[in-house]
Amino acid sequence: MNLQQLEYIIAVDTHRHFGRAARACHVTQPTLSMMIQKLEDELGVKIFDRSKQPVIPTETGSLLLDQARRVLREAGELTEIVQRQKGVVEGKLQIGIIPTLAPYLVPLFIRSFLRSYPGVRLKIAELTTEQIVADMQKGKLDVGILATPLDNKAIQEHPLFYEPFWDYSSHSYEKQFLLPSDIDPNELWLLEEGHCMRSQILNLCELRKQSNPFLQYENGSIETFKRLVDQDRGITILPELATRSLSEEQRSNLLPFEPPVPVREISLVTHRNFIKKQLIEALREKILNSLPENLRRREEETQRTIGIKRV
Repeated sequence: MNLQQLEYIIAVDTHRHFGRAARACHVTQPTLSMMIQKLEDELGVKIFDRSKQPVIPTETGSLLLDQARRVLREAGELTEIVQRQKGVVEGKLQIGIIPTLAPYLVPLFIRSFLRSYPGVRLKIAELTTEQIVADMQKGKLDVGILATPLDNKAIQEHPLFYEPFWDYSSHSYEKQFLLPSDIDPNELWLLEEGHCMRSQILNLCELRKQSNPFLQYENGSIETFKRLVDQDRGITILPELATRSLSEEQRSNLLPFEPPVPVREISLVTHRNFIKKQLIEALREKILNSLPENLRRREEETQRTIGIKRV
């Protein structure tokens, strides 16, 4: 038994297909299959049920896969210890980030990060919160950037900043600050089910949106809804970073909420057994340094300055 064999069985479990697992491991399928067969022969058990499509682990195989992931995490910790002692920041970092944050946050830090750490290979995927958590538990992701809290004991949360929400509307409210109750739910553009920001906005507005009888928009994005509002069609809610690219004309459609200002907590999240601590700390530092000054404040300072409430 060796670590390479453990990597191969985890790849098959992740991809549920021997061919795709072999490509992910950069080996031929016969080589991968042979190494897994040797491991099964050595242990005297079948790890995968090959009669099923997609391939699934046997009951014993599932237990072995859990242990294999723990073994590889511990083996990875050896490399992490050496790198910390040498002050070296390098390796592969797989990041999942929610789509309502990625277009606005990633461009802020990515160039500086890659310039500072040329030995790091980044892989970034835009995924829903549910997908990020599932992929971290499977070992497919090292870290997620998303809205918290998650209330998941298997996940550690490392808060980064508190991002205020703004009303973006084609209507004139003739007031300086907006109350959630001022928003007409039938004119509100919302993201589809599965986006955490949808739930946050429903909670903010204390509503369960009624279906618009004239137009429903599935798979919509923040950018799509901004453009619909620009055409005098309805209302949407924008997180702070999404407002930074607005033109002067578009900014006239913005209206702040009355304090306590609704915010979402944005965090780095990791599996409780995560390694690559030095890589993730480097990522955290670059993100924080890239933020606008008003988002760098700690929760307590933001609370004193403008008053906030998490939604």
